Amino acid sequence: MKQKRQNEILRLIGEYEIGTQEELALRLREADFDVTQATVSRDIRELKLSKVSVGGGRQKYVAFHHEESALGDKYGRVLKEGFASMGMAESLLVVKTVSGMAMAVAAALDAMKLQEIVGTIAGDDTLMMAVRTKEDTESVMRKIEEIVGNVK
Repeated sequence: MKQKRQNEILRLIGEYEIGTQEELALRLREADFDVTQATVSRDIRELKLSKVSVGGGRQKYVAFHHEESALGDKYGRVLKEGFASMGMAESLLVVKTVSGMAMAVAAALDAMKLQEIVGTIAGDDTLMMAVRTKEDTESVMRKIEEIVGNVK
């Protein structure tokens, strides 16, 4: 039952712009799943869903762990939509994002599994990445620039 419900959640967030747990619970009930807010919250956490901005101050849930081949485009979109600027200090890379997008951008970068990145910490509009070396930091910056279209 849990797997069916979580598959339905992934289908729903792919089809609709669902931005709240309540909205997701309502859609699940409409699809004949008897859910509580606690169940929906647990499913969101287990599925590792993130929220991304869709404009007009609205956000929606997205999943960052489906087929690898399809994810490159999704990660690229998240980076392009959220990226504002970046700068380095030796082996630290600081990325500025649109307000509220740092966690989504960090999740996208983490999901890309860049070997140079040791770890990522995100706030509201800033994320910091610990990178192995200064050269690796420059490499990561080039990769990000390729994705976002050389925005600085």
